Amino acid sequence: MTLHTLRCDQVEPQAWRNGGGRTRELLAWPSRDDWSLRISVADIERDGPFSSFEGVDRWFAVVEGAGVLLARAGARQVLEVDAAPMHFRGEDAPMCELLDGPTRDLNLMVRRADGRGSMQHAEAGVDFDPRAAVRALFCADAVTLQIDGSDARALAPFTLMWAEGSAQGRWRIRADAERPRAWWMSLQTAAGA
Repeated sequence: MTLHTLRCDQVEPQAWRNGGGRTRELLAWPSRDDWSLRISVADIERDGPFSSFEGVDRWFAVVEGAGVLLARAGARQVLEVDAAPMHFRGEDAPMCELLDGPTRDLNLMVRRADGRGSMQHAEAGVDFDPRAAVRALFCADAVTLQIDGSDARALAPFTLMWAEGSAQGRWRIRADAERPRAWWMSLQTAAGA
């Protein structure tokens, strides 16, 4: 099994066209030009609308900062660090209002035609074992990842670790924090993982 690791500070941030923030693209799978799954971290610096992504399912979680208020289709939702990730259709790009200053946020995008994605908080000591083409862990706090009986791997804050379909088995984290800032993500392809 090949595990890939990337820290946010190893990726050059790209400024948004509207000037409202910057994005670090951590993973575009299977390729940057023709991705089925995309994981990124965004620094939102001012209020503004999300970009629209036709045919894409999106997940969004606040990983640092006071949080945001997202408004779409007449609904308003406050998201803070401890909130469950918000899942929405990329076509339904919400308006984003910062609650109290800039935030850093985790984004998962999956092309609907290519498969089903998921994103959830990673609880310490709870197994993550999807049959997936891609599975990933993003941590904003230091955690230790254990995969079945293999050697444990210490991950620094703001690190993404991922593996492709050969990485079956149970993933589990340990952390000093009772509820670490960490999220599991996966992609089950339309053809099956």
